Amino acid sequence: LADRYRVLLDVGRILTGTLGIEDLFRTIYRETSRVLEASGFYISLYDEERDLATVVFYADRGREQESDTTYRGSDSEVIRTGEPSIVADGADVDSLLVLRGAEEGPDEEVTRSAISAPLRYKGSVMGAISAQSYEPDSYGTEDVELLQGIADLAAVAIENARYVSELERRRRESERVEEIGRAIARSLEGDEVLQKVNDAVLELLSADGAAVWLIDREGVAEVAYSQGTVRVPEGLTWEMEPEMLGALTGDPGYVLLDDLSKVELPPAVREHLAGGTGLGAPLIVEELVVGVLTAGSRRTRAFSKDDVHMLTRLAAQASVAMENARLHSDLQSLSLTDPLTSLPNRRHLAVHLERQLAAARRGRSLATVIFDLDNFKHVNDTLGHTEGDRILQRVGGILEREARSMNLVARYGGDEFISVLADTDAGGARAHAERIARSVAEDETLSAHGIALSYGIAVFDPTMESAEALVRAADEDLYRAKGNRLARNEMDEA
Repeated sequence: LADRYRVLLDVGRILTGTLGIEDLFRTIYRETSRVLEASGFYISLYDEERDLATVVFYADRGREQESDTTYRGSDSEVIRTGEPSIVADGADVDSLLVLRGAEEGPDEEVTRSAISAPLRYKGSVMGAISAQSYEPDSYGTEDVELLQGIADLAAVAIENARYVSELERRRRESERVEEIGRAIARSLEGDEVLQKVNDAVLELLSADGAAVWLIDREGVAEVAYSQGTVRVPEGLTWEMEPEMLGALTGDPGYVLLDDLSKVELPPAVREHLAGGTGLGAPLIVEELVVGVLTAGSRRTRAFSKDDVHMLTRLAAQASVAMENARLHSDLQSLSLTDPLTSLPNRRHLAVHLERQLAAARRGRSLATVIFDLDNFKHVNDTLGHTEGDRILQRVGGILEREARSMNLVARYGGDEFISVLADTDAGGARAHAERIARSVAEDETLSAHGIALSYGIAVFDPTMESAEALVRAADEDLYRAKGNRLARNEMDEA
Protein backbone atom coordinates (compact mmCIF):
# COMPACT_ATOMS: atom_id res chain seq x y z
CA LEU A 1 0.00 0.00 0.00
CA ALA A 2 2.82 2.38 0.90
CA ASP A 3 4.59 1.58 -2.36
CA ARG A 4 1.40 2.23 -4.33
CA TYR A 5 0.89 5.51 -2.48
CA ARG A 6 4.44 6.62 -3.30
CA VAL A 7 3.91 5.68 -6.96
CA LEU A 8 0.73 7.73 -7.12
CA LEU A 9 2.41 10.71 -5.44
CA ASP A 10 5.22 10.50 -7.94
CA VAL A 11 2.83 10.17 -10.89
CA GLY A 12 0.70 13.06 -9.61
CA ARG A 13 3.70 15.33 -9.23
CA ILE A 14 4.87 14.59 -12.78
CA LEU A 15 1.42 14.95 -14.34
CA THR A 16 0.63 18.28 -12.68
CA GLY A 17 3.82 19.72 -14.17
CA THR A 18 2.74 18.86 -17.72
CA LEU A 19 0.31 21.27 -19.41
CA GLY A 20 0.75 20.46 -23.12
CA ILE A 21 -2.04 18.02 -23.94
CA GLU A 22 -0.03 15.80 -26.33
CA ASP A 23 2.93 15.69 -23.93
CA LEU A 24 0.52 14.84 -21.12
CA PHE A 25 -0.84 11.79 -22.97
CA ARG A 26 2.72 10.52 -23.48
CA THR A 27 3.55 11.16 -19.82
CA ILE A 28 0.47 9.22 -18.64
CA TYR A 29 1.54 6.30 -20.83
CA ARG A 30 5.16 6.45 -19.70
CA GLU A 31 4.29 6.56 -16.00
CA THR A 32 1.68 3.81 -16.33
CA SER A 33 4.04 1.50 -18.23
CA ARG A 34 6.68 2.11 -15.53
CA VAL A 35 4.51 0.43 -12.88
CA LEU A 36 2.16 -1.79 -14.91
CA GLU A 37 2.40 -4.19 -17.84
CA ALA A 38 1.32 -2.05 -20.80
CA SER A 39 2.38 -3.74 -24.02
CA GLY A 40 -0.79 -2.20 -25.35
CA PHE A 41 -2.11 1.10 -24.04
CA TYR A 42 -4.66 3.70 -25.04
CA ILE A 43 -6.40 6.81 -23.77
CA SER A 44 -9.84 7.75 -25.04
CA LEU A 45 -11.83 10.92 -24.34
CA TYR A 46 -15.62 10.88 -24.20
CA ASP A 47 -18.12 13.42 -25.53
CA GLU A 48 -21.28 12.62 -23.58
CA GLU A 49 -23.50 14.87 -25.68
CA ARG A 50 -22.67 12.92 -28.84
CA ASP A 51 -22.02 9.60 -27.05
CA LEU A 52 -18.71 9.51 -28.89
CA ALA A 53 -15.39 8.25 -27.50
CA THR A 54 -12.24 9.09 -29.45
CA VAL A 55 -8.87 7.37 -29.02
CA VAL A 56 -6.47 10.28 -28.52
CA PHE A 57 -3.37 8.20 -27.69
CA TYR A 58 -2.40 4.66 -28.63
CA ALA A 59 0.87 2.79 -28.08
CA ASP A 60 1.85 -0.76 -28.96
CA ARG A 61 4.94 -2.37 -27.42
CA GLY A 62 6.46 0.99 -26.61
CA ARG A 63 5.77 2.55 -30.00
CA GLU A 64 3.28 5.38 -30.31
CA GLN A 65 0.80 4.69 -33.11
CA GLU A 66 -1.43 6.88 -35.24
CA SER A 67 -5.12 6.40 -34.49
CA ASP A 68 -8.40 7.95 -35.57
CA THR A 69 -10.57 5.35 -33.83
CA THR A 70 -13.95 6.40 -32.47
CA TYR A 71 -16.65 4.32 -30.80
CA ARG A 72 -19.93 4.72 -28.97
CA GLY A 73 -19.15 5.49 -25.35
CA SER A 74 -22.31 3.74 -24.18
CA ASP A 75 -20.95 0.50 -25.67
CA SER A 76 -18.04 0.63 -23.21
CA GLU A 77 -18.81 -0.87 -19.81
CA VAL A 78 -16.12 1.27 -18.19
CA ILE A 79 -17.51 4.54 -19.59
CA ARG A 80 -21.13 3.50 -19.09
CA THR A 81 -20.76 2.45 -15.44
CA GLY A 82 -17.85 4.66 -14.42
CA GLU A 83 -16.15 1.63 -12.84
CA PRO A 84 -12.84 -0.11 -13.69
CA SER A 85 -12.77 -3.56 -15.26
CA ILE A 86 -10.41 -6.50 -15.61
CA VAL A 87 -10.30 -9.18 -18.29
CA ALA A 88 -8.12 -12.16 -17.41
CA ASP A 89 -8.13 -13.92 -20.77
CA GLY A 90 -9.92 -13.16 -24.01
CA ALA A 91 -9.95 -9.39 -24.14
CA ASP A 92 -11.94 -9.48 -27.37
CA VAL A 93 -15.28 -8.66 -25.73
CA ASP A 94 -17.95 -6.24 -26.85
CA SER A 95 -17.44 -3.76 -24.01
CA LEU A 96 -13.68 -3.28 -24.49
CA LEU A 97 -11.69 -1.63 -27.24
CA VAL A 98 -9.05 -4.22 -28.12
CA LEU A 99 -5.58 -3.39 -29.37
CA ARG A 100 -4.07 -5.54 -32.09
CA GLY A 101 -0.50 -6.16 -33.11
CA ALA A 102 1.17 -4.80 -36.21
CA GLU A 103 0.72 -8.02 -38.25
CA GLU A 104 -2.61 -8.14 -40.07
CA GLY A 105 -4.35 -11.25 -41.38
CA PRO A 106 -5.17 -14.66 -39.88
CA ASP A 107 -2.06 -14.59 -37.66
CA GLU A 108 -2.85 -11.14 -36.32
CA GLU A 109 -1.95 -10.95 -32.64
CA VAL A 110 -4.62 -9.70 -30.24
CA THR A 111 -4.20 -8.62 -26.63
CA ARG A 112 -5.38 -11.35 -24.24
CA SER A 113 -5.77 -9.61 -20.89
CA ALA A 114 -6.56 -6.03 -19.98
CA ILE A 115 -7.41 -3.60 -17.22
CA SER A 116 -9.34 -0.41 -17.89
CA ALA A 117 -10.28 2.53 -15.71
CA PRO A 118 -12.60 5.48 -16.24
CA LEU A 119 -11.26 9.01 -16.31
CA ARG A 120 -13.58 10.59 -13.75
CA TYR A 121 -13.82 14.30 -13.07
CA LYS A 122 -16.38 16.00 -10.83
CA GLY A 123 -18.85 13.15 -11.06
CA SER A 124 -18.66 12.69 -14.82
CA VAL A 125 -16.78 10.19 -16.97
CA MET A 126 -14.56 12.04 -19.43
CA GLY A 127 -12.93 8.98 -20.97
CA ALA A 128 -10.95 5.86 -20.17
CA ILE A 129 -7.43 4.47 -20.07
CA SER A 130 -6.58 0.86 -20.70
CA ALA A 131 -3.41 -1.18 -20.17
CA GLN A 132 -3.36 -4.44 -22.11
CA SER A 133 -1.11 -7.47 -22.46
CA TYR A 134 -0.60 -10.04 -25.17
CA GLU A 135 -0.37 -12.66 -22.40
CA PRO A 136 -3.32 -14.00 -20.38
CA ASP A 137 -3.75 -13.40 -16.63
CA SER A 138 -1.32 -10.46 -16.54
CA TYR A 139 -3.27 -8.38 -14.01
CA GLY A 140 -4.69 -8.64 -10.52
CA THR A 141 -6.99 -6.63 -8.28
CA GLU A 142 -4.15 -4.44 -7.01
CA ASP A 143 -3.26 -3.54 -10.61
CA VAL A 144 -6.83 -2.43 -11.23
CA GLU A 145 -6.74 -0.23 -8.12
CA LEU A 146 -3.39 1.25 -9.15
CA LEU A 147 -4.62 2.00 -12.68
CA GLN A 148 -7.72 3.65 -11.24
CA GLY A 149 -5.53 5.81 -9.00
CA ILE A 150 -3.46 6.83 -12.02
CA ALA A 151 -6.67 7.49 -13.99
CA ASP A 152 -8.02 9.78 -11.26
CA LEU A 153 -4.80 11.81 -11.28
CA ALA A 154 -4.72 11.77 -15.08
CA ALA A 155 -8.31 13.03 -15.30
CA VAL A 156 -7.47 16.15 -13.27
CA ALA A 157 -4.31 16.75 -15.29
CA ILE A 158 -6.14 16.25 -18.61
CA GLU A 159 -8.93 18.61 -17.58
CA ASN A 160 -6.39 21.27 -16.56
CA ALA A 161 -4.46 20.82 -19.80
CA ARG A 162 -7.65 20.93 -21.85
CA TYR A 163 -8.70 24.09 -20.06
CA VAL A 164 -5.39 25.80 -20.84
CA SER A 165 -5.46 24.45 -24.40
CA GLU A 166 -9.06 25.58 -24.84
CA LEU A 167 -8.25 29.09 -23.63
CA GLU A 168 -5.39 29.32 -26.10
CA ARG A 169 -7.50 27.83 -28.89
CA ARG A 170 -10.32 30.29 -28.23
CA ARG A 171 -7.87 33.19 -28.17
CA ARG A 172 -6.37 32.20 -31.52
CA GLU A 173 -9.80 31.44 -32.93
CA SER A 174 -11.22 34.76 -31.78
CA GLU A 175 -8.35 36.61 -33.41
CA ARG A 176 -8.84 34.63 -36.61
CA VAL A 177 -12.61 35.17 -36.62
CA GLU A 178 -12.12 38.93 -36.22
CA GLU A 179 -9.57 38.90 -39.02
CA ILE A 180 -11.90 36.92 -41.28
CA GLY A 181 -14.85 39.10 -40.29
CA ARG A 182 -12.96 42.23 -41.31
CA ALA A 183 -12.00 40.64 -44.62
CA ILE A 184 -15.60 39.60 -45.31
CA ALA A 185 -16.92 43.02 -44.32
CA ARG A 186 -14.49 44.69 -46.73
CA SER A 187 -15.78 42.58 -49.62
CA LEU A 188 -18.26 44.48 -51.76
CA GLU A 189 -18.66 41.89 -54.51
CA GLY A 190 -21.13 39.06 -53.90
CA ASP A 191 -18.90 36.30 -55.32
CA GLU A 192 -15.98 37.46 -53.18
CA VAL A 193 -18.15 37.34 -50.04
CA LEU A 194 -19.24 33.76 -50.81
CA GLN A 195 -15.66 32.62 -51.46
CA LYS A 196 -14.27 34.15 -48.28
CA VAL A 197 -17.02 32.80 -46.03
CA ASN A 198 -16.58 29.30 -47.51
CA ASP A 199 -12.83 29.51 -46.91
CA ALA A 200 -13.56 30.47 -43.30
CA VAL A 201 -15.89 27.49 -42.79
CA LEU A 202 -13.28 25.05 -44.11
CA GLU A 203 -10.59 26.56 -41.87
CA LEU A 204 -12.39 27.23 -38.60
CA LEU A 205 -14.57 24.10 -38.49
CA SER A 206 -11.95 21.79 -40.06
CA ALA A 207 -14.73 20.88 -42.48
CA ASP A 208 -14.33 18.76 -45.60
CA GLY A 209 -16.82 20.87 -47.53
CA ALA A 210 -18.58 24.23 -47.37
CA ALA A 211 -21.38 25.72 -49.43
CA VAL A 212 -23.76 28.64 -49.65
CA TRP A 213 -27.34 27.78 -50.65
CA LEU A 214 -29.64 30.65 -51.67
CA ILE A 215 -33.36 30.15 -50.98
CA ASP A 216 -36.14 31.58 -53.17
CA ARG A 217 -39.65 32.57 -52.06
CA GLU A 218 -40.97 29.03 -52.67
CA GLY A 219 -38.39 27.51 -50.31
CA VAL A 220 -36.21 26.05 -53.07
CA ALA A 221 -32.51 26.21 -52.17
CA GLU A 222 -29.83 26.39 -54.86
CA VAL A 223 -26.07 26.02 -54.39
CA ALA A 224 -24.52 29.37 -55.26
CA TYR A 225 -20.95 28.57 -54.15
CA SER A 226 -19.24 25.37 -53.02
CA GLN A 227 -15.71 24.47 -51.93
CA GLY A 228 -13.79 21.60 -50.35
CA THR A 229 -13.04 17.94 -50.97
CA VAL A 230 -16.65 17.06 -50.14
CA ARG A 231 -18.64 19.43 -52.29
CA VAL A 232 -22.03 19.75 -53.89
CA PRO A 233 -22.15 21.09 -57.44
CA GLU A 234 -23.11 24.71 -57.95
CA GLY A 235 -26.61 24.95 -59.39
CA LEU A 236 -27.90 21.92 -57.46
CA THR A 237 -31.40 22.57 -56.08
CA TRP A 238 -33.23 21.23 -53.03
CA GLU A 239 -36.86 21.91 -52.15
CA MET A 240 -36.43 22.18 -48.39
CA GLU A 241 -38.98 20.63 -46.06
CA PRO A 242 -41.01 22.99 -43.84
CA GLU A 243 -39.48 21.36 -40.73
CA MET A 244 -35.97 22.20 -41.90
CA LEU A 245 -36.91 25.76 -42.80
CA GLY A 246 -38.62 26.06 -39.42
CA ALA A 247 -35.45 24.93 -37.63
CA LEU A 248 -33.49 27.61 -39.48
CA THR A 249 -35.95 30.42 -38.86
CA GLY A 250 -36.95 29.53 -35.30
CA ASP A 251 -35.59 27.25 -32.63
CA PRO A 252 -32.78 26.15 -32.55
CA GLY A 253 -31.76 28.42 -35.43
CA TYR A 254 -29.59 25.83 -37.19
CA VAL A 255 -29.79 22.32 -38.67
CA LEU A 256 -27.40 19.57 -37.52
CA LEU A 257 -27.58 16.20 -39.27
CA ASP A 258 -25.17 13.89 -37.42
CA ASP A 259 -25.49 11.02 -39.91
CA LEU A 260 -26.57 11.96 -43.42
CA SER A 261 -26.91 8.30 -44.40
CA LYS A 262 -29.95 8.11 -42.11
CA VAL A 263 -31.60 11.29 -43.41
CA GLU A 264 -34.18 11.22 -46.20
CA LEU A 265 -32.74 13.44 -48.91
CA PRO A 266 -33.83 14.16 -52.51
CA PRO A 267 -32.06 11.76 -54.94
CA ALA A 268 -30.08 14.58 -56.59
CA VAL A 269 -28.78 15.69 -53.18
CA ARG A 270 -28.23 12.12 -51.92
CA GLU A 271 -25.87 11.53 -54.84
CA HIS A 272 -23.43 14.03 -53.35
CA LEU A 273 -24.22 13.69 -49.62
CA ALA A 274 -24.32 9.95 -49.07
CA GLY A 275 -22.96 10.04 -45.53
CA GLY A 276 -21.07 11.99 -42.89
CA THR A 277 -22.28 15.07 -41.04
CA GLY A 278 -24.08 18.17 -42.30
CA LEU A 279 -24.46 21.46 -40.45
CA GLY A 280 -26.35 24.53 -41.66
CA ALA A 281 -26.91 28.06 -40.33
CA PRO A 282 -29.28 30.65 -41.82
CA LEU A 283 -28.26 33.67 -43.86
CA ILE A 284 -30.70 36.39 -42.81
CA VAL A 285 -31.17 39.69 -44.64
CA GLU A 286 -33.82 42.15 -43.48
CA GLU A 287 -35.31 39.49 -41.17
CA LEU A 288 -35.80 37.04 -44.05
CA VAL A 289 -33.89 33.75 -44.47
CA VAL A 290 -32.32 34.18 -47.90
CA GLY A 291 -29.95 31.23 -47.73
CA VAL A 292 -28.04 28.65 -45.71
CA LEU A 293 -24.33 28.45 -44.94
CA THR A 294 -23.38 24.77 -44.66
CA ALA A 295 -20.43 22.73 -43.47
CA GLY A 296 -19.89 19.06 -44.26
CA SER A 297 -17.66 16.30 -42.94
CA ARG A 298 -16.99 12.74 -44.08
CA ARG A 299 -17.25 11.61 -40.45
CA THR A 300 -20.52 11.13 -38.62
CA ARG A 301 -21.11 13.22 -35.48
CA ALA A 302 -18.26 15.47 -36.57
CA PHE A 303 -19.45 18.85 -35.31
CA SER A 304 -19.64 20.03 -31.70
CA LYS A 305 -21.60 22.81 -29.98
CA ASP A 306 -18.61 25.08 -30.53
CA ASP A 307 -18.75 24.30 -34.26
CA VAL A 308 -22.45 25.17 -34.32
CA HIS A 309 -21.72 28.47 -32.57
CA MET A 310 -18.88 29.20 -34.99
CA LEU A 311 -20.98 28.52 -38.08
CA THR A 312 -23.87 30.67 -36.87
CA ARG A 313 -21.38 33.45 -36.13
CA LEU A 314 -19.89 33.20 -39.63
CA ALA A 315 -23.39 33.10 -41.13
CA ALA A 316 -24.27 36.33 -39.32
CA GLN A 317 -21.12 38.01 -40.65
CA ALA A 318 -21.84 36.70 -44.15
CA SER A 319 -25.43 37.99 -43.99
CA VAL A 320 -24.26 41.52 -43.23
CA ALA A 321 -21.61 41.31 -45.96
CA MET A 322 -24.13 40.00 -48.50
CA GLU A 323 -26.47 42.90 -47.73
CA ASN A 324 -23.56 45.35 -48.08
CA ALA A 325 -22.61 43.74 -51.39
CA ARG A 326 -26.23 44.01 -52.58
CA LEU A 327 -26.38 47.70 -51.64
CA HIS A 328 -23.03 48.28 -53.33
CA SER A 329 -24.31 46.50 -56.43
CA ASP A 330 -27.46 48.63 -56.38
CA LEU A 331 -25.37 51.80 -56.10
CA GLN A 332 -23.09 50.65 -58.90
CA SER A 333 -26.13 49.82 -60.99
CA LEU A 334 -27.57 53.27 -60.33
CA SER A 335 -24.30 54.90 -61.34
CA LEU A 336 -24.11 52.86 -64.58
CA THR A 337 -27.81 52.73 -65.51
CA ASP A 338 -30.12 55.27 -67.06
CA PRO A 339 -32.95 55.67 -64.52
CA LEU A 340 -35.65 56.28 -67.15
CA THR A 341 -35.06 53.36 -69.55
CA SER A 342 -33.00 51.07 -67.26
CA LEU A 343 -30.51 50.74 -70.12
CA PRO A 344 -26.77 51.27 -69.56
CA ASN A 345 -25.97 54.96 -69.43
CA ARG A 346 -23.20 56.97 -71.07
CA ARG A 347 -20.72 56.16 -68.30
CA HIS A 348 -21.36 52.44 -68.66
CA LEU A 349 -21.05 52.82 -72.44
CA ALA A 350 -17.61 54.42 -72.10
CA VAL A 351 -16.30 51.57 -69.93
CA HIS A 352 -17.71 48.93 -72.30
CA LEU A 353 -16.38 50.65 -75.42
CA GLU A 354 -12.84 50.78 -74.04
CA ARG A 355 -12.89 47.00 -73.47
CA GLN A 356 -14.32 46.31 -76.92
CA LEU A 357 -11.83 48.67 -78.55
CA ALA A 358 -8.94 46.77 -76.95
CA ALA A 359 -10.31 43.54 -78.47
CA ALA A 360 -10.80 45.24 -81.84
CA ARG A 361 -7.15 46.31 -81.88
CA ARG A 362 -6.28 42.61 -81.54
CA GLY A 363 -8.21 41.83 -84.71
CA ARG A 364 -11.85 41.40 -83.68
CA SER A 365 -14.45 43.29 -85.71
CA LEU A 366 -16.49 45.98 -83.97
CA ALA A 367 -19.35 48.19 -85.11
CA THR A 368 -21.55 50.87 -83.56
CA VAL A 369 -25.00 52.11 -84.53
CA ILE A 370 -26.43 55.41 -83.27
CA PHE A 371 -30.22 55.78 -83.34
CA ASP A 372 -32.12 59.08 -83.31
CA LEU A 373 -35.90 59.41 -82.87
CA ASP A 374 -37.62 61.30 -85.67
CA ASN A 375 -40.54 63.52 -84.60
CA PHE A 376 -39.71 63.08 -80.92
CA LYS A 377 -39.24 66.82 -80.25
CA HIS A 378 -42.67 67.58 -81.68
CA VAL A 379 -44.35 64.92 -79.49
CA ASN A 380 -42.44 66.07 -76.42
CA ASP A 381 -43.38 69.72 -77.01
CA THR A 382 -47.06 69.11 -77.77
CA LEU A 383 -47.96 66.18 -75.47
CA GLY A 384 -45.54 66.90 -72.63
CA HIS A 385 -42.53 65.26 -71.04
CA THR A 386 -44.52 62.46 -69.42
CA GLU A 387 -45.60 61.12 -72.81
CA GLY A 388 -42.10 61.76 -74.13
CA ASP A 389 -40.67 59.64 -71.32
CA ARG A 390 -43.06 56.79 -72.19
CA ILE A 391 -41.85 56.88 -75.79
CA LEU A 392 -38.20 56.73 -74.70
CA GLN A 393 -38.98 53.78 -72.40
CA ARG A 394 -40.79 51.96 -75.21
CA VAL A 395 -37.92 52.44 -77.66
CA GLY A 396 -35.45 51.35 -74.97
CA GLY A 397 -37.46 48.15 -74.45
CA ILE A 398 -37.34 47.36 -78.19
CA LEU A 399 -33.58 47.91 -78.30
CA GLU A 400 -33.06 45.66 -75.28
CA ARG A 401 -35.18 42.86 -76.76
CA GLU A 402 -33.41 42.96 -80.11
CA ALA A 403 -29.86 43.01 -78.74
CA ARG A 404 -27.76 39.84 -78.60
CA SER A 405 -26.22 38.87 -75.26
CA MET A 406 -22.73 39.85 -76.43
CA ASN A 407 -23.88 43.33 -77.51
CA LEU A 408 -24.59 46.44 -75.48
CA VAL A 409 -27.41 48.91 -76.10
CA ALA A 410 -27.29 52.17 -74.16
CA ARG A 411 -29.04 55.50 -73.91
CA TYR A 412 -26.58 58.00 -75.35
CA GLY A 413 -28.49 61.10 -74.30
CA GLY A 414 -31.75 62.91 -75.08
CA ASP A 415 -33.53 60.92 -77.78
CA GLU A 416 -30.38 59.14 -78.98
CA PHE A 417 -29.48 55.49 -78.34
CA ILE A 418 -26.43 53.47 -79.32
CA SER A 419 -25.66 49.81 -80.02
CA VAL A 420 -22.14 48.41 -79.62
CA LEU A 421 -21.88 45.26 -81.75
CA ALA A 422 -18.98 42.88 -81.09
CA ASP A 423 -17.78 40.56 -83.89
CA THR A 424 -19.96 42.45 -86.37
CA ASP A 425 -19.08 43.97 -89.75
CA ALA A 426 -20.87 46.74 -91.67
CA GLY A 427 -23.41 44.33 -93.17
CA GLY A 428 -24.29 42.87 -89.79
CA ALA A 429 -24.59 46.35 -88.28
CA ARG A 430 -26.96 47.45 -91.06
CA ALA A 431 -29.11 44.33 -90.61
CA HIS A 432 -29.29 45.08 -86.87
CA ALA A 433 -30.23 48.72 -87.47
CA GLU A 434 -32.92 47.83 -90.03
CA ARG A 435 -34.41 45.25 -87.67
CA ILE A 436 -34.65 47.83 -84.87
CA ALA A 437 -36.13 50.46 -87.20
CA ARG A 438 -38.71 47.93 -88.46
CA SER A 439 -39.72 47.01 -84.89
CA VAL A 440 -40.22 50.69 -84.05
CA ALA A 441 -42.28 51.23 -87.21
CA GLU A 442 -44.47 48.22 -86.38
CA ASP A 443 -45.13 49.41 -82.82
CA GLU A 444 -48.68 50.81 -82.77
CA THR A 445 -48.05 53.30 -79.97
CA LEU A 446 -44.89 54.71 -81.53
CA SER A 447 -46.27 54.83 -85.07
CA ALA A 448 -49.42 56.58 -83.80
CA HIS A 449 -47.17 59.41 -82.61
CA GLY A 450 -45.25 59.43 -85.90
CA ILE A 451 -42.07 58.16 -84.21
CA ALA A 452 -39.50 56.63 -86.56
CA LEU A 453 -35.80 55.84 -86.31
CA SER A 454 -32.85 57.28 -88.15
CA TYR A 455 -29.49 55.60 -87.68
CA GLY A 456 -25.83 55.95 -88.46
CA ILE A 457 -23.27 53.14 -88.66
CA ALA A 458 -19.51 53.04 -88.08
CA VAL A 459 -17.07 50.13 -88.17
CA PHE A 460 -13.77 50.22 -86.31
CA ASP A 461 -10.60 50.61 -88.32
CA PRO A 462 -7.04 50.79 -86.97
CA THR A 463 -6.73 54.51 -87.74
CA MET A 464 -9.27 55.30 -85.03
CA GLU A 465 -7.30 56.27 -81.94
CA SER A 466 -10.14 56.25 -79.42
CA ALA A 467 -13.68 55.13 -78.65
CA GLU A 468 -14.81 58.71 -79.22
CA ALA A 469 -13.55 58.48 -82.82
CA LEU A 470 -15.70 55.41 -83.44
CA VAL A 471 -18.81 57.03 -81.95
CA ARG A 472 -18.10 60.26 -83.84
CA ALA A 473 -17.96 58.33 -87.12
CA ALA A 474 -21.37 56.77 -86.41
CA ASP A 475 -22.76 60.18 -85.45
CA GLU A 476 -21.51 61.70 -88.70
CA ASP A 477 -23.09 58.85 -90.65
CA LEU A 478 -26.38 59.49 -88.82
CA TYR A 479 -26.47 63.14 -89.81
CA ARG A 480 -25.50 62.31 -93.40
CA ALA A 481 -28.42 59.88 -93.52
CA LYS A 482 -30.83 62.45 -92.05
CA GLY A 483 -29.52 65.12 -94.44
CA ASN A 484 -29.94 62.85 -97.45
CA ARG A 485 -33.48 61.94 -96.38
CA LEU A 486 -34.36 65.61 -95.86
CA ALA A 487 -33.02 66.44 -99.33
CA ARG A 488 -35.10 63.63 -100.87
CA ASN A 489 -38.22 64.85 -99.07
CA GLU A 490 -37.69 68.40 -100.37
CA MET A 491 -37.25 67.11 -103.93
CA ASP A 492 -40.44 65.04 -103.62
CA GLU A 493 -42.36 68.09 -102.40
CA ALA A 494 -40.98 70.15 -105.27
